[in-house]
Amino acid sequence: MVENVIWPAYLDAERSRGDGRRVPEELAVDEPTVDEIAKAVQQIGYDAIVERDKAYPREPWTDRGRVVVRGAEDSTKNDLVQAVAAYVVAMRE
Repeated sequence: MVENVIWPAYLDAERSRGDGRRVPEELAVDEPTVDEIAKAVQQIGYDAIVERDKAYPREPWTDRGRVVVRGAEDSTKNDLVQAVAAYVVAMRE
């Protein structure tokens, strides 16, 4: 089973691409949470497991958590992150 990890930093509008953001600025949001990401993952049809006690490797001093996505064999990681970001943007509107 394929597992992908989505860190909140991937969607964070405060970060640059060099600092870990993986989506275009129009899909980035301020301070995304693991709960928002997990809900978006479930909306696109995959299983999401929230791990709150994990720290993004580039920021080991802060535990923002991460979301482990299971069952995404039919999608690339980039496509998955883009789709999740679009749902998070839609949920905030």
